[in-house]
Amino acid sequence: MSTPRQLKLGAMVHGVGHGWGEWRHPDAVADASTNFQWYKDQAQLAENAKFDFVFIADSLHIHEKSSPHYLNRFEPLTILSALAATTSKIGLVATVTVSYTEPFQVARQLSSLDHISGGRAGWNIVTSWLSGTADNFSKAEHPPHAVRYRIAKEHVATVKGLWDSWEDDALTRNKQTGEFFDRSKLHTLNHKGEFFQVKGPLNISRSRQGQPVLFQAGTSEDGRNFAAEYSDAIFVHAESFEESKAYYADLKRRAKGFGRNPDTLSILPGIRPIVGRNPEEVEHRYQQAVDLVSIEDAIVALGRPFNDHDFSQYPLDVPFPDLGDLGSNSQKGGSDRIKKQAREHNLTLREVALDFSRPRREFVGTAEQVADQIQHWFENGASDGFIINSLLPDGLKYFTELVIPVLQKRGLQRSEYTGSTLREHFGLEFPVNRYTAARDDQTSLAPSHKAQVSA
Repeated sequence: MSTPRQLKLGAMVHGVGHGWGEWRHPDAVADASTNFQWYKDQAQLAENAKFDFVFIADSLHIHEKSSPHYLNRFEPLTILSALAATTSKIGLVATVTVSYTEPFQVARQLSSLDHISGGRAGWNIVTSWLSGTADNFSKAEHPPHAVRYRIAKEHVATVKGLWDSWEDDALTRNKQTGEFFDRSKLHTLNHKGEFFQVKGPLNISRSRQGQPVLFQAGTSEDGRNFAAEYSDAIFVHAESFEESKAYYADLKRRAKGFGRNPDTLSILPGIRPIVGRNPEEVEHRYQQAVDLVSIEDAIVALGRPFNDHDFSQYPLDVPFPDLGDLGSNSQKGGSDRIKKQAREHNLTLREVALDFSRPRREFVGTAEQVADQIQHWFENGASDGFIINSLLPDGLKYFTELVIPVLQKRGLQRSEYTGSTLREHFGLEFPVNRYTAARDDQTSLAPSHKAQVSA
């Protein structure tokens, strides 16, 4: 008997918020981005609601116009390691770039988080689109978009190879014989590629889930192919049900083309629900969120997918400017989508900026209404779950207290954890160590002793 399909839910824990004005809400914790107690409370809210994971985003470049959260925040692996000690079941997903890290460093840090948390680590793989990042890492220039994805493929393959350095039963720790490990089950990678040369082995063993779960957010052609080939789960920004459904079908098709079972790949749109106990409270809370976004802030925010382009130089109430290929070497998928929508709907710069920053209506309503939308997307080929982003300081609290019970009653969300690792939450198989698999294959192909004697 097959288990009914259930939602995969992640909570994006994002300090003082995505935008520029959210920290000014009367109830906002103004230092939330570096306030451990605030992160702890959010993680425990999500765990009590039986979310699959919490997610910490990141970037490595700021300037004086960056949003308050980007200006001053925790490094993801550090805060998630602390949260591992205050939670017991919820997954812990960190953004780590491949363009400005070394594979050995990433493999070791994520494996450490995986051990600390008992097998709950996940890696959101990013290629970094802000060109200013190069200035912080002694690089002459930011790698071009296509090169960044070549780096990503080699980086991830190298990290996964390092994670297999130790076979699962290699560490014998036999006090009587003095054997700490079986030397035949420790392996040197000896990787030599276009971008990285890594000998190995890694100085930490595999965790109880084998390897961390891999996440990615691919929207460009290169990004979609990379996500479909390597990721266990994909984050996506979807403007509508129709757009998400098309993306969902495309990524599942691509995954199948890479020889994967598309059912093991989870597509997770990011949504910003605003929930109220009745229609009046819904409208009040929605207006609160709208009022936190000024046109000045929206103009700055719009620049981000375009490598922090300065949109203040253009008139607000004339058609959106022709930007040519601007954005193609930063957040290509996101910037292309914005330009396409502006062109097709003849939008002004003001309309594009406010549309980009202000909350949408799709997931705004009472608990039943928001649950209806979630169920509609989930059951009609637009998602396998969602990343919940909170626009208001108490957004996650409202969602977990009001919407989660409705989803649980409908059988769409678990009431209790059935596993203890992130891989188990996602229903993913334990990844067999490559060296163990190769040995087992050789054993199965070898002729039996009886056959050798008769021969």
